[in-house]
Amino acid sequence: MIPLEEVLVHHFNMLVSTAELATHLDDPNWVIFDCRHDLGNATKGAEVYASGHIAGAYFSGVDHELSGIKTGTSGRHPLPDPSVFAYFLANCGVTAESQIVAYDDVGGQYAARLWWMTRWIGHPYAAVLDGGWSKWTHEGRPVSTEVPAARQGEIPVEVHPEFLATLFEVEQLVESGAGQVLDARAPERFRGEVEPLDPVAGHIPGAVNHFFKRSLQDDLTFKPSAEIRREFESTLGGRDPETVVHQCGSGITACVNLLAMELADLSGSKLYSGSWSEWVADSNRPVARG
Repeated sequence: MIPLEEVLVHHFNMLVSTAELATHLDDPNWVIFDCRHDLGNATKGAEVYASGHIAGAYFSGVDHELSGIKTGTSGRHPLPDPSVFAYFLANCGVTAESQIVAYDDVGGQYAARLWWMTRWIGHPYAAVLDGGWSKWTHEGRPVSTEVPAARQGEIPVEVHPEFLATLFEVEQLVESGAGQVLDARAPERFRGEVEPLDPVAGHIPGAVNHFFKRSLQDDLTFKPSAEIRREFESTLGGRDPETVVHQCGSGITACVNLLAMELADLSGSKLYSGSWSEWVADSNRPVARG
């Protein structure tokens, strides 16, 4: 197996084109996951999957396979136990050598969560389908309503805790200013003008906003890496990527910014998985607006 550090130098494993995926639909070493979801409608993902999906794709529910048990203080989408997530992947035929491809219909908003989690448990061969479901169907590529049979795989787990920033670390960062919290939510949510999902509006003090859709083109494919890099460098103002902590509402869309920074060769940033929904679970934590 190629070491994680070496794989991350190459971008082929982070984004896969529709044309490339189409040539691997019958390749048992390629495992496809449908991550379509709607934060406002928990059943929509399973419904659209049932009505049609990329041929051979397994459904990966954001609220189930990509999330753990909610405690009331851990945010809306806490991470699952790594071994539980690995068990799900293995039951879809994933092995240590499998190439995983995740897709959704909103530019990677949910697929990037699976991409990040797969890296987090130590499996480096994971990618997001560039352009996702809309590009795939626009090109008339194979879709199916058939649910693929479970396949027995086996995937070793080697968790990378350095990919995560804990709540305590974020609190220390806010107090010290020694790093930069990057908020992936829409600007109006960041400013606290609206809050459709969480009980408190606003943002973590000291955070700066970099809406995840800034890295996407109109067709929901990613912008060229050089353009992505320029935009992040403008937002970060010279900050070392290794001092950057990504957050959003619940640790989902922040993964798009993580993916985009890796594509732009700005490696080493972390995910605060609890994000805003965990931060505001304690009314004693400070909130900023504007």
